[in-house]
Amino acid sequence: MTASGPGGWLATFAWVAVVLLYAALSSVWTAHDPGWYARLVKPSFQPPDVVFGVVWPLNFLALLGVGAWFTRSAASTGVWPATLVLAASAAAALAWAWLFYVPHRIGAATVALAVAVVLTWVLVALVVRSLPWAGVALAPYAVWLSVATALSVQYSRLN
Repeated sequence: MTASGPGGWLATFAWVAVVLLYAALSSVWTAHDPGWYARLVKPSFQPPDVVFGVVWPLNFLALLGVGAWFTRSAASTGVWPATLVLAASAAAALAWAWLFYVPHRIGAATVALAVAVVLTWVLVALVVRSLPWAGVALAPYAVWLSVATALSVQYSRLN
């Protein structure tokens, strides 16, 4: 049975709301103190800033598109657990954005992002089980968060 009933629409709404809130708050917090960020010693493998400007919107679009399709097409038993893991992962990623850019607590931010990465890989596994192509489509986002975590570890070490 797919998630095509009223509960499926509620899951779709929840998934989309989580992603939109994640995108909005992270963009506010990452723009909080650009002067502070510019003064940080950067890791040697830091991508150019333009990469972040391209990759993050694509990640959010992938989360929205995959989520909308997944919540409407997957077996109803798999939709809510994945949606809850998405929410937890987004909350941890938002904790990273706030901790890193607002009070500048790089070490604590790194821990939050590590939690987000683990939860995101759990999300990929849950989605793959219900709708394999959708889980595979989320994997680049999980890889990107993994790279971001490695960067955060280095920021913590260097600064």
